[in-house]
Amino acid sequence: MSRVAVIVPTLRRPEGLASALASLVAQEGVADVPGEIVVVDNDREPSARAVTERFQGQALPVVYVHEPTVGVASARNAGLAATDAPLIAFLDDDEIASPGWLAALLATQANIGADVVFGPIRGQTPEAPADVRPYLEEFFGRAGPKSDALIDHPFGCGNSLMVRATALPGPAPFEVRWDQSGGEDDALFAALSARGGRYGWSAGAWVDEVAPAHRANLGYALSRAFAYGQSPSQAAWGRRDMVGVIKWMAVGAVQLVGWSVIALPLTLLRRPGRARALDRAARGLGKLLWMPGLEPRFYGASELQRLDRAVT
Repeated sequence: MSRVAVIVPTLRRPEGLASALASLVAQEGVADVPGEIVVVDNDREPSARAVTERFQGQALPVVYVHEPTVGVASARNAGLAATDAPLIAFLDDDEIASPGWLAALLATQANIGADVVFGPIRGQTPEAPADVRPYLEEFFGRAGPKSDALIDHPFGCGNSLMVRATALPGPAPFEVRWDQSGGEDDALFAALSARGGRYGWSAGAWVDEVAPAHRANLGYALSRAFAYGQSPSQAAWGRRDMVGVIKWMAVGAVQLVGWSVIALPLTLLRRPGRARALDRAARGLGKLLWMPGLEPRFYGASELQRLDRAVT
C-alpha cells in the first residue's frame, strides 16, 4: 500500500482543527497504511501549534508546518513540501471525517484508477437562520453518485484524494495568484483535465462540513455563488478562448435575467425558494463580471483581517 499524507490547512480555527484531527486519528481500516497527517498553520504567528501537539504521538504521525504567507494556495503548497507521500488527501479545518473516510478514498482510487477521487459532504449550519438553513446546508454540502464511479467533472479540494505524480506536478502545483480569492483548485483541475486526467467518486468517503456563523448566512453564500459563476469564464480566458468567454458571458446574461425575474417576487414575499433563485442569479452575474480584479476575497489577508477585527 502506497504512503498517504492527509493535508489539513488551517487559519485560526482551533475548535474546528481539533475536531478535524480527532476524526483523523480515529480513522478505521487504515492501520496498515503508512502515512502521516500534515497540519499547515497559515497564520502569521504559529497559533495552531498547541492544538496540533495534542494529537502528536498517535499511530498516524501528525506533522506541524508553519506557513506565514497567508493564502490558500501557499498553505496547500507548504503541506505538499512537507511530505513525499505519493498519495495526498485534503481535509479542510471545518470538516469532520467519518470513521471510514480515508479507507473509502483509498479503496476507490485503487479500484477505478482515477487521478483524483472526491467524496460526499454533509453541510451543517446550526447557527443559520431557519428559513435559509436548508439552502445553506445544501450549499456547503456535496452530493454525487450513490456508488463509486468515474465522474466527468471535478469538485473542490476539500475531501479529496490525489495521485501526486499525475494530479500534483512540480514542487508548487497550486498557483499562488489565487491565494486571496480561492480558485487554486479550479486552475489545478483545469490543467489536469487538459492532460486527460480522470476523476472519481467515493460514495462512502463522507465528511461533515460545519460552517461557522460568519459563513452560515445568505450574504456569504451569494458572494461564493458569484465567485463560482466566474470560474468558467475565467477558465476560458486563461486558455485565450475568446469564443468560450463570449459563450459563457451569454449564458450568464440569460441566467441572470431569468433567475432575477424568479427571485424578485420570492424575495419580496420572503419565500423559502428565494435563496436558490438568488444563488442562480449570482452565478449568472459572475459569468458576466469575471474580469481580473473583480474576484471576491475569501481567504488569506481578507480572512485574517476579519479575524483580527473579531478579536478587537
